Amino acid sequence: MIPAAFDYHAPTSVDEALQLLAAAAADGKDVKVMGGGQSLIPVLRLRLAAPEVIVDLGRIGDLADVRDDGDALVIGAMATHDTVLRHELVRQHALLLALATETVADPQVRHRGTFGGALVHADPAGDLPAPTLALGAEMVIAGAGGERRTVAAADFFQDLFTTAVGEGELLVQVRVPKYTGWGACYEKFNRISHAWAMVGAAVALKVEGGTIAEARVGLTNMGSVPVRATGVEAALVGQRATSDAVRVACAAAGDGTTPPTDANADADYRRHLAGVLTGRAVLSAAGA
Repeated sequence: MIPAAFDYHAPTSVDEALQLLAAAAADGKDVKVMGGGQSLIPVLRLRLAAPEVIVDLGRIGDLADVRDDGDALVIGAMATHDTVLRHELVRQHALLLALATETVADPQVRHRGTFGGALVHADPAGDLPAPTLALGAEMVIAGAGGERRTVAAADFFQDLFTTAVGEGELLVQVRVPKYTGWGACYEKFNRISHAWAMVGAAVALKVEGGTIAEARVGLTNMGSVPVRATGVEAALVGQRATSDAVRVACAAAGDGTTPPTDANADADYRRHLAGVLTGRAVLSAAGA
């Protein structure tokens, strides 16, 4: 199908983009922001959305950077998935993000889709929110007048397809603490290759002498927002990275979650999968 008619703008700076958003709002027009367009364009073609204005961020070059900022990495919202999964700094200091990004769709999508776009889209079955939550990332949001605010990942994802980015605002950067030397693994289960995750487990571990010293675990598609499995994290710390110990610690990963029931699986099956996948991810991250 062909999208409904809309006014198209391609600003070259964040300030210009914010001004365009403000002007559209002042005129009472429905406006959508486009990152890589991998989620928006199909919706436009099906006419499930018919905005009057589209603001395309693709020409704002400084939003695509990945840089070292002392104790954190700063990833621009317009960095493509391919950039994130291949970037040396990401693989060295935030390996979990690279491994999760490698499972997103296919190479064509990864070369066009953007890191920030996937986070703002906030699909609970998307592969990037849970790793971002597990790593304690912070989202930098720009608003009118050049003001910027920082929101923790735990507060950023608010509901199904809903984030802390308000009207007239843009996600511009993601700050990710460094986990240099940590093991990592992202396990997801789906019925067909490149599909959305029925369930996913994002794990980063610090292992010392065969014992798990620190653990961070996020779950994909186990509720309307990504889930931080703090109970599993606590149970893992101090354990030897053996199959038996890990299986016991991860068995309850799905407890207290509210996964969907749909044509692919019911909620109980997803809870079972969460425990299995988390255990596999922990053992892989620990090198066991």
